[in-house]
Order: sequence, then structure tokens, then C-alpha cells
Amino acid sequence: MALTAGSAVRGITQFGQEEWDARVELAACYRIFDYLGWTELIYNHITLRVPGPEKHFLINPFGLHYSEVTASNLVKIDLDGNPVGNSDYPVNLAGYIIHSAIHRHRDDAHCIMHTHTTAGMAIACLEGGLAKDNFYGAFLSDVAYHDFQGVTVDPAEQDDLVSSLGQSNALILRSHGLLSCGPNIAKAFSSLWTLERACQVQLAAHSMNKAVLPLPEKAFHRTTDLGSQRDYRPEQMVLDWLRREIDKHDPSYAT
Repeated sequence: MALTAGSAVRGITQFGQEEWDARVELAACYRIFDYLGWTELIYNHITLRVPGPEKHFLINPFGLHYSEVTASNLVKIDLDGNPVGNSDYPVNLAGYIIHSAIHRHRDDAHCIMHTHTTAGMAIACLEGGLAKDNFYGAFLSDVAYHDFQGVTVDPAEQDDLVSSLGQSNALILRSHGLLSCGPNIAKAFSSLWTLERACQVQLAAHSMNKAVLPLPEKAFHRTTDLGSQRDYRPEQMVLDWLRREIDKHDPSYAT
């Protein structure tokens, strides 16, 4: 506890209270992804906009695994990929291309998440994409698609990516993986978790070579209506529980 308290004082002194809080929250999210197995060696990214008028955002240091990400080693960059402040680490170009495009054009997308999970990539490889014929798929009323254009290192792809996403908060990158965005970490995480679970269940159900029951139309609308109710907001509670789980094993993300 003393280590965490001392780190917080140093972090607040260096970055200010609001940015330090954002750094700790994002670093915790990286550890949560590791806990869930949503990692791909040193690749993939979760980004979070830094509070303030500038569109600066935090991204993981390229070369570190998610389990090594901490609040203090997150890299702050601007929309052109320039580092803001000092950092000992570079930023992965593919991560910058994808995330900066969305941060630039979607003012409501303060948090963006991208994964290469097996289930997500498998469904992304299907011509029909997400079947939306299971419980979790029923919660996803607006999933967008982006056609594969190779490794995402060409700035020319950014306009296409933004156009594909539109105003959706969930995107399937064909032959590539999954992406979500939201006004905060909890909302973006909820969209990604639901999309990931829908892919997992679809992959399992469709692998049995049996007919899959269609969702009754009435039930589908009832489910999507539930998700839109203002007083139904479990996203933060879920994220808070996951952070408590992380804290039991390794709270070093907050350093």
C-alpha cells in the first residue's frame, strides 16, 4: 500500500491529478485484458484520451506485454503521433494509424480497444461475419465492418476506417480482429466483451454441424431495448469487479 501511495504522489506531481487517474484506469484495463487472455504478444492496443482541450491520448509502450504496462510507462501522443512529454518507449505504427484516426474524427470515442482473439479473428474471417443468433449477439444492434487492406500502417487507410465505423461503437475488421470504442473505458469494454462473447458462442455453436435456432424477433427487440434503458448500466460495476480481481494478484499497474 505504501508503494502505491508513494507512486500516486509522484504520478500526480508529474502528470496532474486528472491525467494520473486516467493513466491508472487505463493501466488497470491492460492488466484486465491480460487476465482475460485478450493478449497477442506485444501487439494490439487500448487507448484513452487524456482529459483536457488537446486531443492527446495514452497508448501502450511498444515492446512491453500488457502485464508490464503501468500508469507511468504509458506513452502520451498527439493525433499526429508525436510524443507529448518524455518516454523511454516507441509507439507501434499500426496502433497509431487505427486509434488516431478514430480519436480525431469521433469526439465521443474517448476510449478505443482492439484485439486479435481467436474467436474474434475467426468470425472476422467469415464472409457472413457475425451471425447474431445467440444471446450475446442479441445485444449488438449496430456492428460495423471494415474490409481488410493489409497490415494497418498506411495513413491512406484512415479515412476508410473512419467511414466504415461511422457512429457504431463496435467494428469487425474483416480477416483481422475486433474493435470497440466508447465515451469511457467501461462503455468501450462492455461493447468489446459482448462482441467477443458473441463470437465465442457463434464459433462453438456453428462448429457442431447442427441447425442453430434463430432468435425470435420479439425477444431480439426486447433484449436490445433493455440495453438502451438509462437505468441499466452495469458496465462500471463489471469493470470495478475485474479491477478488484487484478488488485488481489498484482496492483503494480498503479505505479
